[in-house]
Amino acid sequence: MSINGIKTAHISASSSDGSDEEWQKSGRNKGEGTFESREGHHFYRPIDSYEGLHRWDPNFQWTEQEEKKIVRKIDARVCTFACVTFFALQLDRGNISQALASTLLEDLGMTSNDYNLGQTVFLICFLLAEMPSQLLSKRIGPDRWIPIQIVAWSLVAACQAFLKGRGSYLACRALLGFLEGGFIPDTILFLSFFYKSSELPKRLTCFWISYTVAGIIGSFLAFGFLHIKDANGSGAWRYLFAYEGLITGVIGIIAAFWMPASPVQTKGGLRGKDGWFTEHEEKIMVNRVIRDDPSKGSMHNRQAVTPRRFWESLKDYHVWPIYALGLIWMIPSTPSQNYLTLQLRSQGFTTFQTNLLTIPAAVIAIITMIAITWVAERTNQRLLWGAAAEVWNLVLLIALELLPQKSMPWPRWAILTLLVGGPSIHPVVVALTSRNAGSVRTRTVASALYNMSVQVSNIAGANVYQAKDAPYYKKGNKVLIALAVASGFLFIFAKFYYDWRNSQNSAKWDAMTSEQREIYLRENPVLTNKRYVD
Repeated sequence: MSINGIKTAHISASSSDGSDEEWQKSGRNKGEGTFESREGHHFYRPIDSYEGLHRWDPNFQWTEQEEKKIVRKIDARVCTFACVTFFALQLDRGNISQALASTLLEDLGMTSNDYNLGQTVFLICFLLAEMPSQLLSKRIGPDRWIPIQIVAWSLVAACQAFLKGRGSYLACRALLGFLEGGFIPDTILFLSFFYKSSELPKRLTCFWISYTVAGIIGSFLAFGFLHIKDANGSGAWRYLFAYEGLITGVIGIIAAFWMPASPVQTKGGLRGKDGWFTEHEEKIMVNRVIRDDPSKGSMHNRQAVTPRRFWESLKDYHVWPIYALGLIWMIPSTPSQNYLTLQLRSQGFTTFQTNLLTIPAAVIAIITMIAITWVAERTNQRLLWGAAAEVWNLVLLIALELLPQKSMPWPRWAILTLLVGGPSIHPVVVALTSRNAGSVRTRTVASALYNMSVQVSNIAGANVYQAKDAPYYKKGNKVLIALAVASGFLFIFAKFYYDWRNSQNSAKWDAMTSEQREIYLRENPVLTNKRYVD
């Protein structure tokens, strides 16, 4: 199966650009079957401390209908709540933009450059917290760490209601960054316990749709909260921060009693004394995940990544092109997203009109994200569709740059809406990172590193538009046009690099005899993406 990435130990050797269908034909991942590779299933037995070892059975069989029923159950109880927690993240992370459409800057005596600085401070702290948060999550379990994160950041988010000036604004942005950093890779790690590699992109699409839905609901909430004013007619944004912080705090408390540690550890809390799944269902979940990716049995769910394993994961250069993509591909649309409300205000729209006019961009973003994820998975060409997304950005940025400064506000709103609502390849690239990790420890580190690279791009994107370039940001748009072109070429380079590596690995594996494959697997027990294929 080609996933535009390095062939790993859990990827079929059928061809350098095979499909999911060819992967099924290889035999080892048949839902109702058993391990059928000539090299034997003993190489893929989970470690003794693996939490689901008591449910592992290489000869266990189940039907396709049973597996579909289990996946629907996981979707309803695991994926749906993961979307709720992401909603909580974006509600508190995104309301600063809605407050910007109110009198936040005027009340705190700040300029748009101060706002940029606050966003930069937030993103730097978010970036610095990514890896420690992910390593801590792997040590104590994402089911414990994620609720702690949500409750902690909700308190800080609510405290923004008491901001007095630039200093307190920057302090709160820093605290929010530290507490929210790592949440996304933590949740991806949590989801990987329950889903196969091929199932993750669709679930991550739902995950990021909840991000967009949070923007829509947040706009409606802002419309209501910003009507609440102090006696002097100011400070409406304070109620926005206070009430939305309370909402996310409640979600965090519920998460502490709802999130299970693993597919075989669901008893207790709001899940009931008997848990979510029967013994038969647990056996299906454990065996289907291990047969899809045997590396998931190489660590248990509360096992820390040692310094040596951490260093080995950092040196894994096969994942570096994905990190490079994370550094650049989101920048062309980031400034428009951050400044959408401010640009609409500069066009003469009122505070309430502005917040409502951001909703179409969110709706379009949901549609384009679903479409590009579906077509990328369907065509098995994920990186090429990333390049196509940059073409979308390029066309709109050129249109924005050529638009006359004294044009009517509605054409500018239309272009900005399409730019902000453009197709996001994010769920696909995040899943690509996880699928190409090849081991639990690399997946843990790689997910954090990719998200860190994205935060670096957000820091850069937050500073492209400068106050002296307002309100049309002509110089900034020229920079974004250049970056869209560079990003498109980087997607194409990554595509050809991974195709080349896959063809090399497939040729080496296909040239081996069965005995040589046995020796190779025995001498390379740690599953990483430097393994050929099996």
